[in-house]
Amino acid sequence: MAKDEECCSTQLIDGDGAFNATGMEHFIKDVRLAECGLSYAVVSIMGPQSSGKSTLLNHLFGTNFREMDAFKGRCQTTKGIWVARCAGIEPCTLVMDLEGTDGRERGEDDTAFEKQSALFALAVSDIVLINMWCHDIGREQAANKPLLKTVFQVMMRLFSPRKTTLLFVIRDKTRTPLANLEPVLREDIQKIWDTVPKPEAHKETPLSAFFNVEVVALSSFEEKEEQFKEQVAKLRQRFFHSIAPGGLAGDRQGVVPASGFSFSAQQIWKVIKENKDLDLPAHKVMVATVRCEEIANEKCANFSANEEWLQIEESVQSSPVSGFGKKLSSTLNACLSEYDDEAIYFDEGVRSAKRKQLEEKLLQLVQPAYQSMLGHIRSGTLDKFKEALDKALNAGEGFSLASCTCTQSCMALFDEGCADAVIEQANWDSSKVRDKLQRDIDAHVASVRAAKLSELTSSFEAKLNEALAGPVEALLDGANSETWSAIRKLLRCETESAVAGLSSALTGFDMDEQTKDKMLTSLENYARGVVEAKAKEEAGRVLIRMKDKFSMLFSHDSDSMPRVWTGNEDIRAITKTARSASLKLLCVMVAIRLDDEVDKIESTLSSALMDTKCNAAITERSITTYDPLASSTWDEIPSSRTLITPVQCKSLWRQFKTETEYSVTQAISAQEANKRNNNWLPPPWAIVALIVLGFNEFMTLLRNPLYVGFIFVAFLLMKALWVQLDVSGEFRNGALPGLISLSTKFLPTVMNLIKRLAEEGQMPASNDPQRNPAVAAKTFRNGNGTSSEMSTASSGVTNTENGTEYSSTSKDD
Repeated sequence: MAKDEECCSTQLIDGDGAFNATGMEHFIKDVRLAECGLSYAVVSIMGPQSSGKSTLLNHLFGTNFREMDAFKGRCQTTKGIWVARCAGIEPCTLVMDLEGTDGRERGEDDTAFEKQSALFALAVSDIVLINMWCHDIGREQAANKPLLKTVFQVMMRLFSPRKTTLLFVIRDKTRTPLANLEPVLREDIQKIWDTVPKPEAHKETPLSAFFNVEVVALSSFEEKEEQFKEQVAKLRQRFFHSIAPGGLAGDRQGVVPASGFSFSAQQIWKVIKENKDLDLPAHKVMVATVRCEEIANEKCANFSANEEWLQIEESVQSSPVSGFGKKLSSTLNACLSEYDDEAIYFDEGVRSAKRKQLEEKLLQLVQPAYQSMLGHIRSGTLDKFKEALDKALNAGEGFSLASCTCTQSCMALFDEGCADAVIEQANWDSSKVRDKLQRDIDAHVASVRAAKLSELTSSFEAKLNEALAGPVEALLDGANSETWSAIRKLLRCETESAVAGLSSALTGFDMDEQTKDKMLTSLENYARGVVEAKAKEEAGRVLIRMKDKFSMLFSHDSDSMPRVWTGNEDIRAITKTARSASLKLLCVMVAIRLDDEVDKIESTLSSALMDTKCNAAITERSITTYDPLASSTWDEIPSSRTLITPVQCKSLWRQFKTETEYSVTQAISAQEANKRNNNWLPPPWAIVALIVLGFNEFMTLLRNPLYVGFIFVAFLLMKALWVQLDVSGEFRNGALPGLISLSTKFLPTVMNLIKRLAEEGQMPASNDPQRNPAVAAKTFRNGNGTSSEMSTASSGVTNTENGTEYSSTSKDD
């Protein structure tokens, strides 16, 4: 027999019918019932008060239920229902000691609690011990027949009743053999079954379909204690492995898993207390629902606190996680497996439904992480696509081929990443993310394609601009009758070259002919636009160009040397030639002539602006006479190609003549001044008079050569002063200003010449044998930085002021 300390007991239902839920929970934890699953059995005992039920249980199962003290009198010992774990019996066996029936303490109302406790025992127990006295067999009341009748009637109304073992224990067996007692007892039980009202579904159902009836007999504990203990020990062996097939516990249909026993018992007692018929199938589903939901919530909470899941959830927020799908699938499988292990004994339908709910809840919990993972895969794939596309394009691969190849490889890479992120328990579709990636790739391809085309077009446009702008400007600057012909030729040549280059470059973009032709046409229009823009720009500066042209031709000769107006030039002819050239430039700039069309603009402008006779005739005519330039359009040139209107031409020519008139006037003035300056000889009659009247003085000089030397030296000094003072230049602006300027410069110039002569006289004689020291050259510099060299052999004077150079040379006599 097991020791008392191996047994653990508690009061399940007190005498007032209150269910001890807290005590039952502690009891289940103490006996570790929840770990048993379905491997446990429940045994209960019912019978008259003071019939030795507790004593039998204590000897049979090693429990410690309170027993009646016979020396104190026969009274109620057990109140309510007590539960204990049997010691030393496998599987785990719980035994319930019910309050005895027909007790005086409860009086006439004891039948209510008797029925309730009997129904409770029958509902939760696999084996029900019915304790009865041997001498009560054959009696109506003493054998608890009314109670059994009520229990059977209720069992008949159960939806799907479980098969329970009814073990009748005959106490204080007399000399009557058990073989004679058992048929009587079975007959009484059969009569009870036959008389119980049955529902239609069980009209013909035999007793054996609901109950296994067993009968045992025990000797008197008080009179034959040793024999009683031997018989109890033998009976105890039948409770070992009672749940095995063919065991004492029956077929175990509808058994509640051990973890839900407390809740199940509480709900059954609640239904009984509320006087409701006991519906085991509904109760089974209810218990399974509650327990499976509790297990599912527990597993969900455990998953939420799982370190591996928390690490994955945190990591996936910032970057992709390698092996994401496998890790999460493994964690989810572990969680669901734990649920399956704990809920395996509950109703299959409820268990499966709650498992599905748990799986959905877990998947709902991990779905944001899954979406984040897909987002990382999508963004990473897009970045790799951009990098691969740039690399392929930089390597010179065609755009269409490069984009197609990179798209295929990156989409395959995305599919691999999605496969790695797939969670086995989920049937999530990544097609939306894939479509989003495809749209992003297409958008990037379109963007890069547009950028490349724009870059390509801009490159050819820049080349065209460089090839056309400068040459066109140069051609328009040197305008002549062939200017526009040369521009058209240049435009055609450069445009054809650019169009051919662009057409070749566009072959890698795999575009349709219509789009390609449109781009090529756009490039041709751009080239034409460059020429037109440059023509418009030059037309805005036409007046400056005309004046430059006039100045170049008027102020320079045919050798491009500056003109010196000596008086022999035909200023009128030069002016006409320069103006004709300027008018030619104006004719070129009047309109854009990129088409091979002939116009009469040049003849119209020449006749209207250069033909003086025609102009005079027009002036003499009446006001109603037609003026060819009194219009805002040209007859043969549309307004879109017109740069300068006829009216503007007339205004420009008037302004041109006004601004160039000064140059002509200055040239005429310079020519007249030069004539005056070159006419320095006196009249012939004065020369004859000087010869006649100065004959004596001339002879005197011939007789005395010293005078000649003095006069020569004086001449040199006067010539030097003339050059240094630039006397002719000072008098160009008038006599009075010239005299004033010379008066301020004369004394400083004389002093500087004397100083320089003194310095030259102090210099040592030169060692040059080819030079005579007495006639060595001397150099003088005045305050303006000019120099003069005098020599006995020759004398030269140079003045660079105002761009004029003078030279004078004399030789020895």
